[in-house]
Amino acid sequence: MVPALSLGTGTFGGVGRLAAWGTTDATEARRLLDICLDAGVSMFDTADVYSLGESERVLGEAIKGRRDKVLISTKATFRFGDGPNDIGSSRQHLLAAIDGSLSRLGTDYIDLFQLHGFDAFTPPEEVLATLDVLVRAGKIRYVGVSNFSGWHLMKSLGVADKHGFPRYVANQTYYSLIGRDYEWELMPLGLDQGIGAVVWSPLGWGRLTGKIRRGQPKPDISRLPKTAEFGPPVPDEHVYRVVEAIDEVAKETGKSVSQIALNWLLQRPTVSTLIIGARNETQLRENLGAVGWSLTKDQIARLDAASKVTLPYPYWHQRTTFTDRNPPAV
Repeated sequence: MVPALSLGTGTFGGVGRLAAWGTTDATEARRLLDICLDAGVSMFDTADVYSLGESERVLGEAIKGRRDKVLISTKATFRFGDGPNDIGSSRQHLLAAIDGSLSRLGTDYIDLFQLHGFDAFTPPEEVLATLDVLVRAGKIRYVGVSNFSGWHLMKSLGVADKHGFPRYVANQTYYSLIGRDYEWELMPLGLDQGIGAVVWSPLGWGRLTGKIRRGQPKPDISRLPKTAEFGPPVPDEHVYRVVEAIDEVAKETGKSVSQIALNWLLQRPTVSTLIIGARNETQLRENLGAVGWSLTKDQIARLDAASKVTLPYPYWHQRTTFTDRNPPAV
């Protein structure tokens, strides 16, 4: 069981290129965790590569004395070192990565460990056998993936079922009102296989905060200008169209743009938790206001229509010619 919202700790540490996300230190992190726990938000997501390990270290400091009150989610697979084996999902790298994360977090187990990306050079049998060893050793409780294609995930599940290895139960995936690719294949897969979506960047890489609108200059204080090349590309016109539809709903509900964007996601199939980020207490409290209420069916339909895009093949074909036997997930 996980909370509807989780706190992403990419802002913790502020080292390297992720300094554009934030530079939260241990004192500030403890305050943010206090607010989260008071609101029922008990899951905190990080990764070894966030601020070169500093995110995990700061989070570890913030959870001291209350490890039993929190769920820790972390990730590995991306390069973490200069050596030839400091990357990927090989047994060599995963064993070292887990021990490194445990040390930085100051804990002896990770509640949810996810592969940060798909490693095509390592057989899934080796990956899952290694995760099986780590689960049996008590270092990991549950396993998941992130940024996998549908066939990557389904092949891995087939290997897990064949050999009795732990199944991936979570898919940390990009999904937002301006990025609905998840619905094409990964959502149906999640429904079929019982995999919950742990949604990253639910506000579209900062585009759905209410700061970006047609005819207005883009904000100076934002992670978007400095990190846009690392995030999902979205045409400006599409963003403006979606934000204008959100603005209409905002007038009806009295909620903010970001709260509406998050609430829309919380009502989608397979979504287990949204990873929200916050530079400060003000941003955190606003995002927490996304729960405890629901958009109407009419409001959801209008937001769906405004954010709709032409699907790539074969999805447009499936949606237009064979829906009676191949219904869309949403």
